[in-house]
Amino acid sequence: MVDVILKKGKEKAATLRHPWIFSGAIDKVKGKPENGEVVRLSSASGEFLAYGYYHATSRVALRLLEWDEAITIDAQWYEQKLNNAISSRAHLLNADTNTCRLVFSEADFLPGLIVDKYADFLSLQILSAGMEHVKPILIDILRKALNPKGIFDKSDATARTHEQLEATQGLLWGEHPPEFIEVMENGIRYHINIAEGQKSGFYCDQRDNRLILSEYTKGKKVLDCFCYSGGFSLNSLKQGAAEVTSVDSSPLAIETLQHNLQLNGFDASLQQSIQSDVNKQLRVFKEEGRKFDVIVLDPPKYAPSRSALDRAARAYKDLNRLGMLLLEPGGIMATYSCSGAVDMETFKQIIAWAALDAGKEVQIIRQFSQPEDHPVRISFPEGEYLKGLLIRVL
Repeated sequence: MVDVILKKGKEKAATLRHPWIFSGAIDKVKGKPENGEVVRLSSASGEFLAYGYYHATSRVALRLLEWDEAITIDAQWYEQKLNNAISSRAHLLNADTNTCRLVFSEADFLPGLIVDKYADFLSLQILSAGMEHVKPILIDILRKALNPKGIFDKSDATARTHEQLEATQGLLWGEHPPEFIEVMENGIRYHINIAEGQKSGFYCDQRDNRLILSEYTKGKKVLDCFCYSGGFSLNSLKQGAAEVTSVDSSPLAIETLQHNLQLNGFDASLQQSIQSDVNKQLRVFKEEGRKFDVIVLDPPKYAPSRSALDRAARAYKDLNRLGMLLLEPGGIMATYSCSGAVDMETFKQIIAWAALDAGKEVQIIRQFSQPEDHPVRISFPEGEYLKGLLIRVL
């Protein structure tokens, strides 16, 4: 096995079990490992630190897997990690919910692997060269452990380019998923389009938050921005919202939302779908003098990295300022950020700036985070990407 030696004093991250080693921390590589090959990481003094995937050109040169020198990274190792991840989510699946994230990359000690369950189908995302090397092993383990109807490759994320991997998409095993898979989440039925949908097909990371917010929507006028397939809209209608307006720029999102309304038998006259850029539409609502009791702002990732933080902060501030101006006095807004580079304290500061610009007072009612199928390893705080605030705007 190839040895990778760290520079003197650069072993702290590995000893604290952080799974990333950046290229600048490496002193020498004894050999010529392939990208994605498992290597042995040592300190400058030659002490074993961990095993991990090596990549010669990625900024994250090593993605650490195992800190016990006596353990071999083989098919049995992958099987144990996958089974541990799957079994830890078993209690989340029941008659009311048959979809969740089964594997969450570094959080489950499998860096670069994401597996989502959608009823009888699995959606797989591989974002590291190491996981790409063992893809056949992963498919075989998942097939035996879960016996799905099909496993679909959704590895089209831009993150693959950092590891010199081309985007891939298509059937890996079993049946090709139909155009729409029907799933259940919190007793609500959804049509999921794995092949053409965003990310892996569905945003199951908002499962808990959709349910929490719905408690505030009975008899209220609700605006669901970046609605995608309608999670917040459908939960609001189920709880008796007086009316729901859903906005998204994607034609597929709006089409899927209409499917989901019909699936659940909700009164279509209570819901309006608008295909439009959200920021543009919020300005239209302002010009029209429209007001809402509850607003949901769940935008895409504005800050993919820390270098984009300033620009993202301005975008979040403007979006939230517009939302605040559309609320009835004392109205409720659920506002989210899925940017890992934006921590909760930064997000609160952004909301404070938005309130100042809008001339509003704001009370934080509660804080939102990602659900337990998206766990955060204590040694890897970067895994905590989703945060949100439920605020009352006065």
